Amino acid sequence: MTLERLKTDILILGSGGAGLFAALHAHKANPDLDVTVATKGLLGKCGCTRMVQGGYNVALSPGDSIERHFMDTIEGGKWLPHQELAWTLVSTAVERVRELENEIGCFFDRNADGTLHGKAFAGQTFDRTVHKGDLTGIEIINRLMEQVWARPIRRLEEHRAVALVPAQDGALAGVLMIDIRTGAFRFVAAQAVLLATGGGPTMYRYHTPSGDKSMDGLAMALRAGLPLRDMEMVQFHPTGLLAGADTRMTGTVLEEGLRGAGGHLLNGAMHRFMGDYDENLERATRDVVSRAIYAEMKAARTSPHGGVYIKMSHLGPAKVAKEFKGMVDRCRDCGFDLAGGLVEVVPTAHYFMGGVICRADTATDWPGLFVAGEDASGMHGANRLGGNGVANSTVFGGIAGDVMPRWIAANPGHRAPDEHVLDAELQRALHPFTRKGGNLNNLREKLLDTMGDEVGVVRDGAGLDRGIAALDAIEAGLLVTGLADEGRAFNMTWHDWLNLRSLIEVSRVIALAARKRENSRGAHFRSDFPEPGDLPSSRFTVARQTAGGLEITEQPVRFTHVKPGETLLPDKFAAE
Repeated sequence: MTLERLKTDILILGSGGAGLFAALHAHKANPDLDVTVATKGLLGKCGCTRMVQGGYNVALSPGDSIERHFMDTIEGGKWLPHQELAWTLVSTAVERVRELENEIGCFFDRNADGTLHGKAFAGQTFDRTVHKGDLTGIEIINRLMEQVWARPIRRLEEHRAVALVPAQDGALAGVLMIDIRTGAFRFVAAQAVLLATGGGPTMYRYHTPSGDKSMDGLAMALRAGLPLRDMEMVQFHPTGLLAGADTRMTGTVLEEGLRGAGGHLLNGAMHRFMGDYDENLERATRDVVSRAIYAEMKAARTSPHGGVYIKMSHLGPAKVAKEFKGMVDRCRDCGFDLAGGLVEVVPTAHYFMGGVICRADTATDWPGLFVAGEDASGMHGANRLGGNGVANSTVFGGIAGDVMPRWIAANPGHRAPDEHVLDAELQRALHPFTRKGGNLNNLREKLLDTMGDEVGVVRDGAGLDRGIAALDAIEAGLLVTGLADEGRAFNMTWHDWLNLRSLIEVSRVIALAARKRENSRGAHFRSDFPEPGDLPSSRFTVARQTAGGLEITEQPVRFTHVKPGETLLPDKFAAE
């Protein structure tokens, strides 16, 4: 088989906020290096950063502080975050938001005095979410895209990464890719690689990420033997649009700013139910609100499509239409009046706190491999605060861009790939062409049902066991299912097959990690182990693929900045 071989110095997998920031920083750090961004779709037009509505958490205002943002992040993450990563996130966000404005060219909403406006987001003690209306992600990604286009940064668009390939000495040699347009395989040798493909828990029926997201980065990392952390932690956003089965808009997130601004959640009987579950009402953290909605659904107190309602009209329809124009327009397209009426919503899989274990400089255990964005793990713990996501991507993407040129200077040279591994990965990607065509959609439907029913908002041991067995059966079905079309150029059924395999592999890790954690923290809730457990002895899960199969272990959380029961804040803030 023909295998085209390319070379670059830095290969960035992913063109979201993390990938583009890394490319810009790497080019600035050493303009002589060849920097290449590879993306599954079109640069700046795919992925999740451009879908961000809410905003960017950053401590800028009088009364707020980095310490306060840090404590919100740690407490929101239920004391599971890697505190060095969390501190790096909140402290560097201040620098990064100024860079977004003054160097990248972003325009964010401002107060009358010219300062950046921060809106209210759930789970936070200060209104610190900087934004551009409710279309913040589009503003950020469009400006980043323009800056990348203006520089001699190479682009491999519509290229799918299928394997991280080692050298014979064990270091990272490069990445095997498929040119989706032609079906050709390309091996891209690189001195350093950034894994920034994004997460995207699209194995759930209701999900917010874009359709190209299929956990490819984590599936590749798992297969390469890298340790993955917090894999049970799947965040469900409480308010995904519920517009019925006949529209792809179902599951699309209606951002947290709606509840932060004072929106009410009502069940099918028009009862404002959040007071029955949490004293913070609609401004409780995402995990709490999602479970409350789930409980109303299980009790059959639902809206016509089986969810609940969000109501904004009491705030004034004109005000809502002005402040949340993007969502008002989106809801109108689906037949709902967000400004003046009721909109049906449902918990929707939104963000993945789990990912590759890394250090604060984005380096991993594999020399030459760095990770940023949703592929990385540790900074959020059991629950990501709304507004910390795009901050995470841009903060650590920039750090990766600064670090990789320095790493190359200390470890120069390309490494020859292990040809045996390369050949095995080629055959693995071509597997469906060796089987007779079948019905992939039936397998995907089974996956959606399995993850929603057994590994969803509320879990228990028996359900997780059923889920793991079902995932094994779905994978076995996939491996005997082939493709009717033998052509590889723009063969989207082939890529659907590859997507499904990645999703199944990562789903199994989620289920096994959830089975391991016999307590309830943040996004992970076990009805058979509802208590959070002892905070000072908190442990996080680590998943690793070994010769004997998937291994799930636990490691103690290191409280390097603050311990449970302590705070970095003055007493007047700690009491709030």
